Amino acid sequence: MKNKFTRYAVIWFLLIASVFVADEFIRNVFLTGDEPRAITPRGSLTNLEKSTIELFEATAPSVVYIFTQGGRARRGQNDNGGAGSGFIWDRAGHVVTNHHVIDGANEIAVRLENGEIVAAKFVGSTPDYDLAVVRLTGTRSGRDPIPLGESATLKVGQSVFAIGNPFGLSRTLTSGIISALNRRLPTSDNREVDGVIQTDAAINPGNSGGPLVDSAGRLIGVNTAIISGSGSSAGIGFAVPVDVVNRVVPQLIKNGRVPRPGIGITVLPEEVAARLGVTGLIIADVLPGTSAAKSGLMGVIDGRRIGDIVTHVNSVPVKTLAEFATELRKVGIGRRVDLTIERDSVAHRVTVEVMDIS
Repeated sequence: MKNKFTRYAVIWFLLIASVFVADEFIRNVFLTGDEPRAITPRGSLTNLEKSTIELFEATAPSVVYIFTQGGRARRGQNDNGGAGSGFIWDRAGHVVTNHHVIDGANEIAVRLENGEIVAAKFVGSTPDYDLAVVRLTGTRSGRDPIPLGESATLKVGQSVFAIGNPFGLSRTLTSGIISALNRRLPTSDNREVDGVIQTDAAINPGNSGGPLVDSAGRLIGVNTAIISGSGSSAGIGFAVPVDVVNRVVPQLIKNGRVPRPGIGITVLPEEVAARLGVTGLIIADVLPGTSAAKSGLMGVIDGRRIGDIVTHVNSVPVKTLAEFATELRKVGIGRRVDLTIERDSVAHRVTVEVMDIS
């Protein structure tokens, strides 16, 4: 009985060993991929993929790479220059980008989608909206501008696409959705851009000035800023809305500048007002010959009495200079605005003409 069991055990062992050896032989001889493999047919692209490809192929030729010499050290730039994105605005060769991309630059060059590098001439810029225009020189654009959309019809959740040159990697497409609308973006000198688009489409250094487009390939914004602890995309990017772009860019092309609404005052810092328990803008000084001076507004007197405090513009409360500037912009240069002020703890109504203080 013991010999019989031993025989069976040996037989099973030999069978298992044979299977193992045969398996290794088959794998090594017949299953090893030492020749190019056959291509598996993919089938048709999805409709979403097709539309995204068509959008990129239609839009990318109008997107350019901008690099400068002598730019100011802002938003990842250094004294040796900076880089960013831009896009063709018209067939005359005007290119739109961010103000901070070309701010203080001595030389501006543009690389087109075909690799050609051409010089560009500064046309105009506005730090208030972080927008700028340059014009290609020595070449004809010959490229169709990106079709324009509108801000009023945008919805949170709709698809958007950003095209630009993040970290110098040209013609990069990223996608996402509109995460929020009507954000306020601080720019410079206590100014803000209203109606800013927030998106989770990846926007990184180098994307600044590039277009944000909708699923129809229409321009809906200019990518300008991100919120990130690392400096790279964290899914919170901002774009200047196209309605602002379509209003500001023609003015930059015509005049090289954008009028700046104001009344001719300077105000004390907001932290000073907060420390004094004041809600509103404390006028520090009234500039001679301005509409504020003509209306009798008063600033700080001999450092002892605080100036007039502006609390409302056309009955709208204002607590910051940015809010004040926004309300003046709504009124428009050359028109009159009603200010509610406090002087010696007494409220007064004063009518002032909005003027261009740029």
